[in-house]
Amino acid sequence: MRKHQYADWKLIVVIYLLVSIGILMVYSASSIWASYRFEDPLYFGKRQLLFAAVGLIAMFIVSRIPYHTWRNYANHILIICIILLALVLIPGVGLVRGGARSWIGVGAFSIQPAEFIKLGLLIFLADRVAERQKEIVYFKKGFGPMLLLVFFCFGLIMLQPDLGTGLILVGSCFTLLFISGAQIKHFVFLAVLGLAGLTGLIASAPYRINRVTAFINPWNDPLGNGFQIIQSLYAIGPGGLFGLGYGNSLQKYFYLPEPHNDFIFSIVAEELGFIGATIILGLFFYLLWKGVQIGLNAPDKFGSLLAIGIVIQISLQVIINISVVIGLIPVTGITLPFLSYGGSSLTLTLAAMGIVINVSRSAHY
Repeated sequence: MRKHQYADWKLIVVIYLLVSIGILMVYSASSIWASYRFEDPLYFGKRQLLFAAVGLIAMFIVSRIPYHTWRNYANHILIICIILLALVLIPGVGLVRGGARSWIGVGAFSIQPAEFIKLGLLIFLADRVAERQKEIVYFKKGFGPMLLLVFFCFGLIMLQPDLGTGLILVGSCFTLLFISGAQIKHFVFLAVLGLAGLTGLIASAPYRINRVTAFINPWNDPLGNGFQIIQSLYAIGPGGLFGLGYGNSLQKYFYLPEPHNDFIFSIVAEELGFIGATIILGLFFYLLWKGVQIGLNAPDKFGSLLAIGIVIQISLQVIINISVVIGLIPVTGITLPFLSYGGSSLTLTLAAMGIVINVSRSAHY
């Protein structure tokens, strides 16, 4: 085996490809809506280009910072992220969008604290597990306290409320704890508890119940709760093998609400077809495979857990987003990494990949 002196260039190429495709698809998906609302078809495309530039600069900077540095500030990072999550709940500070108080305005832009906590909590857990590896098998000393922390952060997110982001947070953190050596029996208990809790969360909010019923049969309310998924399927179906061609989507003409956001994969399938959608899925799969490979060959436990945790988190988000778009699960309001419009999501995802790239500099293949 040899130690890499340089970053994994194949991973970097895949990231650049996904970001580039995202910019092109955001412009195509949003051009009609942006023309109507802002009288500028390039409005969202230009902003996505700006977000991508900021994110790629952040990725470059972070990729040059030794990943061990994040261990030294794991506590501080987590505390700051929790404070931001608490601030967003304060009326007048947090901005309400789509029925959730999930944003904090910063000048002409806004940030989504939930995106920060997803990465901050992974850094903290990777540090704790690496430091106390032998305690993870014990519930009281190891697994239990970490579990309480994850549920505490999940609770803050649910106060917004944002079930989709909360599920990504919990899923990625539990995966990290699982690969760290936590006992299976603890996860069986959690599965039962989680199923009961998820059922309770759905039952406690009428709009979530509506989403579930719309998922079961969207045609019961085609102009209401079932509208998004029906229009999404109307976009995917006509795409066929080769698609209608870039820029030729019909669903972006005010049929699919905000097609440049959560349902951008519908426009991808409509314009680029099955082949284009499969290529993008292949890029995501390669990113997962390469990230796990880097993590498995990292020189220490912290680097290994952090790299794998980051790519697992991104992959879970991809799986949930595309499952919603093709009608496999109810609507959750989760963006598609690298492709969906948004500053916080894209910038934080790229910064997180910068950490994985830095781990690759020290990995042994």
